Amino acid sequence: MMMNLPKKILNSDEEAVYRLRALYSEYGYTRYKVSKFEQYDLYANNKSFLVCENILTFTDTNGKLMALKPDITLSIVKNSDMGDGKTNKLYYSETVYRTEGHAEGFREIPQTGLECIGRIDAYLTGEVVMLAEKSLALMSGLVGRRYLLDVSHMGFLLGLLETNGVHERDYDEVLSYIANKNLPAISAFASAHGLSFAAAEAIADVTSLYLPLPSALPRLLPYVKNETMQAAYSELSALADTLAAWGIDSPVSFDASIAGDRNYYNGIVFSGYLDGIPAKVLSGGRYDSLLRKMGRYAEAIGFAVYPERIGLVSSEEDAYDVDACILYGKETDPADLIRAVNAIRETGVSVRAEEGIAPSVRAKAVYRMTGKEAQPV
Repeated sequence: MMMNLPKKILNSDEEAVYRLRALYSEYGYTRYKVSKFEQYDLYANNKSFLVCENILTFTDTNGKLMALKPDITLSIVKNSDMGDGKTNKLYYSETVYRTEGHAEGFREIPQTGLECIGRIDAYLTGEVVMLAEKSLALMSGLVGRRYLLDVSHMGFLLGLLETNGVHERDYDEVLSYIANKNLPAISAFASAHGLSFAAAEAIADVTSLYLPLPSALPRLLPYVKNETMQAAYSELSALADTLAAWGIDSPVSFDASIAGDRNYYNGIVFSGYLDGIPAKVLSGGRYDSLLRKMGRYAEAIGFAVYPERIGLVSSEEDAYDVDACILYGKETDPADLIRAVNAIRETGVSVRAEEGIAPSVRAKAVYRMTGKEAQPV
């Protein structure tokens, strides 16, 4: 368990990092340290897996083209020992270097997450998603904002497209429409490519569905038409049962728009959000396909958390620089002031003492030394 630190020592995002690390350690995940850079080819060959394509590079003294890490998962996959059926349960807390959104220039972005690599069964899948939910709950508590965890399944979506007559060469196009919940585009695609009305309706219905996972399962069942979808449906059902066994009763919802790149993700995929933050604060999924692409023959599931993004919202406590400020005059005896400072500090709040309060200092409570005592103003 992490000790309770005095207020104002850590920002909410900094505190989140330490508490996330403690959480993952409690469930047997060990910390994985990576260097700040890797050979450029690793990222150049997997650009579609990255959040952004811009990579900060430099030439090493040996003439090799290197890159400051824009991603941690690729390095973990490349360097992990996967022999003899070994299962690696790892977490990391590192900095990645990349552009973000519409901001100009590269940024240092703190990233925390975990990876489970080896043989992935129903228990481990449920454990990883459970830890994703607990990660969101932890950050939610720090900033006082509601959270959502949405899940989908790449196998279910690809099976849906296959059974409804979408050609494989068009999968990426239709998946992009599903990811954006663009129902008019789905309808137009179906019409242009000769899909039946029933096929277009099935794809649109699944795209529109947004319900807590246990409630979504009966709604999804009528669309299961092939072995791929049946296997995916079974995994989603097992996930719902496992989360229930963990006591997760918060809204974990099915959302088909949580669609990853099919060249990397092949199973459960999920994203987490906090109210008031426009970007996802957590994302992850099952990525066996990435391992195959990199010549590693194992299974893997994991997620990344972006604690820095909770700094975009402020809790009530963040509105103040200090809990209490004691104002004193030149006539105040330092010994009396020290007793007053200690008396207030021992109540568990932060204290600032000064002759006059600066306009930039925001204090929840203000006291003034009157004789030997500090009196509320």
